Formats: sequence, structure tokens, C-alpha cells
Amino acid sequence: MPVADTSQLISGVAERYASSLFELALESNSIDAVSADLARFEAMMNESADLKRLVVSPVFSADEQKRAISAVADRAGITGVVGNFLRVVAGNRRLFALPGMIRGFRQIAAAHRGEVTAEVTSAHALTPAQENELKSALKGVTGKDVVIAVTVDPTLLGGLIVKVGSRQIDTSLRTKLSTLKLALKEVG
Repeated sequence: MPVADTSQLISGVAERYASSLFELALESNSIDAVSADLARFEAMMNESADLKRLVVSPVFSADEQKRAISAVADRAGITGVVGNFLRVVAGNRRLFALPGMIRGFRQIAAAHRGEVTAEVTSAHALTPAQENELKSALKGVTGKDVVIAVTVDPTLLGGLIVKVGSRQIDTSLRTKLSTLKLALKEVG
């Protein structure tokens, strides 16, 4: 029997949970509050290696994950829909897909508002002026309001990688140097 592609499994699980969370947020008229709580939890995950390890590591039991996530959510003041959602995800041993669930929720919420989401990876943090300029340029390309999710990756050296839907634009210095290196190998 062939082994399932893990990225598809995570993506399918994340999509189902994100859709369910969006339906709950829509029913309770709390899409913005849920978005804010998810953003706070995501920021905490990005800042804490221990929390990140708890989320992605299979060595913790469902009960340990649920207790730890409950404590983190309570301490951060994440209650209501998102607090309950995090507990259910942990209890069902699906924390490994939580980053994808958060991305999925953002995409569904953006589509609901008539926006498109762009995932931007930058070598350095963007200033508010740079973010606005990027949003404006992407709006010109897509014809829709654009919400950007920025991730900083210093290994890019410079430039950006922008993903909007299935399109990707890579202007990173790392990619340009790799392309140049490959071209020089072919010439020599």
C-alpha cells in the first residue's frame, strides 16, 4: 500500500479544520476576533521554540498536548471559539497541522471579505510603507484587495518571495545567485 504524501495529509486536515473554525466564527459573528486570537497564538508559536516543539512533535500524548495548550491559551487570554478550537485540535492529536489551519482560516476569511492573501517571505522585516507599497502593487496585479502575511527568512539575503494563489514570484538574492552559479557551471 503506498504511503500518503504528508503535505497532502496536513493540507487536507488543515483545510477541514480551518473550514469548521470559519463556520463557527461566521455563526458567532466573530471572524475578526478569531483572526486576532489566531494571529496572537501564531506569534507565540513563532517566538517560542518550546511551544513550536509541542505543536509539531509526536512524542507528546494527546492529554499532555491538551493540558499544555489549555494552559498557554488561558495565560494568553485566548478563550471562546479559538480557545475551544485549540483544545479540540490538541485532543484529536492534530496540532501538527495547526500552522496550516491558521493559514487556511486566513485564506477563507480573506475570500469571504473579497480579498486575496499573499504569503510574503522577506530577508528583512518590511516597514509599514513597504507593506503598503507591496499591497498596492499586488492589488494592481490581482484586481482585489490584498492581505499579506510576512515571514522573515534571513537566508534569502535580499529580495522577496511572494505567493498569491498558485503564482509565485521569487526575486530573492539567494535564487538569483543560485541561477548565476548554475549558468556559470554550464558555460565552463
